[in-house]
Formats: sequence, C-alpha cells, structure tokens
Amino acid sequence: MIPLIVALEVLLLYLSLGAVGIAATLLAALALVTMYLMANRGGANSGLIPLDESEMKWLHEGIVEMSKKAGTKVPAVYLQDDYIPNAYSFGGNIVLSLGLFEVLDEDEILAVAAHELGHIKNGDTKLFPMVTYGRYLMLITTILLMIGGNLAVRIIAPLLYISYEASRISLMKKREFMADDTALRLLPTPMSLKRALEEMKYYEDLRADVKINALPSIEPSIERDQGPKWVSFVETHPSYEERITRITMYITNLNKRLQ
Repeated sequence: MIPLIVALEVLLLYLSLGAVGIAATLLAALALVTMYLMANRGGANSGLIPLDESEMKWLHEGIVEMSKKAGTKVPAVYLQDDYIPNAYSFGGNIVLSLGLFEVLDEDEILAVAAHELGHIKNGDTKLFPMVTYGRYLMLITTILLMIGGNLAVRIIAPLLYISYEASRISLMKKREFMADDTALRLLPTPMSLKRALEEMKYYEDLRADVKINALPSIEPSIERDQGPKWVSFVETHPSYEERITRITMYITNLNKRLQ
C-alpha cells in the first residue's frame, strides 16, 4: 500500500508542479538521507557500552545460538546506561538498557534480545528508516501541493498523506507482531517472552516518555500518546496486552501439537 501511495503522490506532484516540484522533492529527499546518515554515523554508538562477553557470557552465547538458528550474522550488542527497561535495534546491532537487568532474569533478557533479533532478521532495521523518513517527505510534498496545486489537488494531497500515515502505523504494528513470532521460534523457552512483557508493561509510562535521540530515524522510542484511549489508533506499537495474548495463544497451540 505504501509504495502505491508514494507513486500517486509523485504523479500528483508532477502533474501539478512539473519538473520544479520533482526537483524540490529530490532536494528534500537528499536532505533527509543526509540527516539519516549523520544520525547513524555521529550518534549511533554515542553513550553505548559494547557488551563485555567475558562478564555476560550467558548473554553472548545465547545471542550467538539464536543468530545461528535464525540464519543471520551475530549482531553487535550494546548496553545503554539507563535505569528504564528498554531495548531497540538498529542496523545489525541490539541495544539493551541496564534497567532490563534489574527487573528481568536471564531467560527474559534473552527473550527481549530475541525480539530485537527478529527485527534484524525480518529487515525492519532497514525498513523502519525508510517509512519513517518517508512520512517527512510526504509531509513536505503535501505542503508543496497545498501551496501550488489547484482545489482538487489541495483536497487529494492531504488525503494521500493521511493514507500514508495509516498504512505506516498498520505496517509497524504488524512488524512488531512478526518480531515476536520470530523470537518465539528462536527461544528454547517461548514462555520467557511472555514473562518479560508482563514485567515490562509496568514501566510503559516511563518508556513512553523516553526519547532516544541517537537514532531518531528508526523511532526506537514508543510512539504512545498519554491521552485518552480513543487516540490509540495513532500508536505504532501494539499494546503489551495484545502481544501477550498472541504469545499465549502461540504457546497454547504449541503445547497442543506436542501432546
């Protein structure tokens, strides 16, 4: 759906503003790509501590084993000096906050790492920057069309932007579920992911307030509005309850097959 929306936006831009509109869009795209590269190169590892394999042998060996099972390269693992339980991935890297080690046991931490490994295996660390910067580009082109287009264009352009946002939100939620599904297949004890989520949901409000500035491109922070429940449709992450329910169903069906 997203490629179709983008194609329609480009077509509308060309028909309305011609080569000038396309040129302006290309310049905006170049600026966004430059911002992304600078964010990754200048801040990706800022404040992150490389995992000491000798001190956390269990964590390193667990991730190596899961990587082999997933058929992916072993990711670099970093620790973040933050008391709030949090985890995210970028490129071929996994970041775990020190707060995780305060509230989760070893199996649960490996489960969190498995979820992030799922993002890497499924290509989300490449996909998320594209759809995230795509929203900024769509916003820029929508503004150009609102300024230079006729009445019909001024009506269609915002609708395309809204469609892009709805598709982006739906896509990112689905990818979270896919990362969970991948993690469940990698973990020797799938129940550990359920336990980890049950524990981490108590820190959801704190996590929602944290903004990771090192990699704004992949939105490692949770886009969760702290307002009324009716605004939940704008969240890019499914709720912990949704994820826990799906994991419970997976484990139940797995147990039935094994009986």
